[in-house]
Amino acid sequence: MKTNVGLLDRLIRVLLASVLLYLGLFLYNGSALGIGLLIAGGILFVTALVGFCGLYRLLGIRTNQPNEQV
Repeated sequence: MKTNVGLLDRLIRVLLASVLLYLGLFLYNGSALGIGLLIAGGILFVTALVGFCGLYRLLGIRTNQPNEQV
């Protein structure tokens, strides 16, 4: 599996994931919205760590440079 998420994209995903996880855990805890925020934040965090986004692959988007391959 080749990476298709660049360094800046990963940083943005981690920051956005932290906000979503905070909102899901502390502000909307136990509600359907809170669970949705936790799931979305978890997906963003995992794709940032792995460097691969399935949706980007389906759409043919690559935000990394060819020399950024891990």
